[in-house]
Amino acid sequence: MDFTPTREQREAAGLAAEIFGDRSTPERLTALGTDADTDLWRTLCRAGLPGSVTETGLLGLVLLLEEAGRTTAQVPLAATCAYGVLAVAAHGSPEQRARLLPELTDGGLVATGAFGNGEPPGVRATGEAGSGGFGDGEPSAGRGSGESGPGAFGVGEPSAVPPGEGPGVRVGVVPPGEGPAVRVGVVGPAVRAGAVPPGEVPAGPPAGPPAVPPAGPPAVPSGGPSGPTARLTGTVPVVPWLTCADVVLVPDAARELWLLRTDAPGVVVTPVATTAPWSAGRLDLTGAPAERLGGAPGPVGPGPYADVLACARTAYAGLQAGVCAGALARAVAHTAERQQFGKPLDAHQAVLLRAADAYLDTEAIRVTAYEAAWRRDTGRAAAPHALTAAWWAAEAGTRVVHAVQHLHGGLGADLGHPVHRHFLWGRHLAADLGAGAQLLEELGELIVYDDEEGAA
Repeated sequence: MDFTPTREQREAAGLAAEIFGDRSTPERLTALGTDADTDLWRTLCRAGLPGSVTETGLLGLVLLLEEAGRTTAQVPLAATCAYGVLAVAAHGSPEQRARLLPELTDGGLVATGAFGNGEPPGVRATGEAGSGGFGDGEPSAGRGSGESGPGAFGVGEPSAVPPGEGPGVRVGVVPPGEGPAVRVGVVGPAVRAGAVPPGEVPAGPPAGPPAVPPAGPPAVPSGGPSGPTARLTGTVPVVPWLTCADVVLVPDAARELWLLRTDAPGVVVTPVATTAPWSAGRLDLTGAPAERLGGAPGPVGPGPYADVLACARTAYAGLQAGVCAGALARAVAHTAERQQFGKPLDAHQAVLLRAADAYLDTEAIRVTAYEAAWRRDTGRAAAPHALTAAWWAAEAGTRVVHAVQHLHGGLGADLGHPVHRHFLWGRHLAADLGAGAQLLEELGELIVYDDEEGAA
C-alpha cells in the first residue's frame, strides 16, 4: 500500500487549503448562518477543484474534503463529486459523460444522492418516460416552499428559509474578497459567469452517505422497467444538499440507479432541518421522469449502487477526518493559551492524554479513508475498507469532537464558538455514516459472504 499523494493531488489539496483558509473563516460562517456559501462554491469551481477529481480520483477527493472539513466549509463538494462527478465518470454512458460531466465539473450543475438510510429508499421505478425522460417536459412547482427550477447554485429562485432552522449561530460581517481564483493545470473548465442567487440551507436531520445495506448478495425485487428511462414514485425523507441541487442520483428498490432533475414534473422538494447546515430536503416523487445511469436498455444489477455507496462512505469519512483535525487544532491552540492554576492547560497530564487519544483517533479515520480511496482508484476490492473507514469516522469521530469540546470547557458549549460548529458537523457525519454496531454487522456479513464465494 502506498498512499503517497501524486503531484497533482498535492497541488489540488494545497490550493483547496488556501481557498478554504481564506474564505471559510469563523466570521464568514457566522454571517452565513445556515446558508450555503455560493461565493465559495463559485471560487472552487473557477479553480477547477470539482473537476480535478476526474483525474486525481477518490483519493484526490478525500484530500480536498479533508481541507473542507478543517474549516467546515458550507459547500456541496462531497455530494456533487461522490454522487455526480465520480458516479457518472465510472458508470455513465459515453453520452451521459459528454452531457453531464462538463457542467458537473464547472459548477453548472450541483448533484446529490437520495440513498436514504439503511436499505435503499422505497422508490419504485415503473414504465418508461419516453425519449428525453430525464427532466423532460414542463418544470414542476417543485420545492415545497414554492420555488421552481434548479436550486441555489443554479438559475432558479431559492426558497425562503424559515427563521430559527438550525444551529444557533450569530450574524456578523462577511469579509470582502473572492479569494484566489487560480487553476490547477490538470483540472476541468472554468465555471460559467453570472450571478448566483443566495443559497438556502436549513439545518436538519442526517443527510449524506447512508448506512450501507447488508453487504451480502442483496435481495433484489424482480421485475421493474426494462428500458433506459422510467418514472419514479416514492419518498426519501432526507437528502443532503437537495434544496440547491439540479440533479439527484436515486436508487430504486432493486438498487438500480436513476438520474433525476429536481425541476422535472412530479418532483417536490421540501426543506428539512439538519444538525449541520447542508441544504437538506425531503424528496417526494410522483411519476417523475428519470434516466438509467449508464443508459442500459435493461437492469444492470446492484454493482454500480454498491460502488457509489462505498465511494460516498469513503468521501464522507475523509470529510470527518478534516472536521476532527480542525477541531483538534483549535483544542491545541486553546490549551496552550488558557491558564489554570498558574500554568497552561496543556501542562496538565490529563489534558495531554485526552488530546493524544483524539489525535490517534483522527489519524485512524484518515488512514482508513486513504486506504479505501486508494483501493478503489487502483481497481482493488474496496467495499470492506469503505465500511472500516465509515466505522472509524462514526465511532472515533464522535469521540474526537466530544473530547475537543470538553477540552474547551464552558467555551465548547457556546453556540457561537467555532469549536461548537465542529462538534455539530462531527455528530452529523457520525449519524449519517451509521451506528458502529450496524457497520460492524455489515462488515461481518460481507466478509462471510466473500469467504463463502471464495470457497465455492
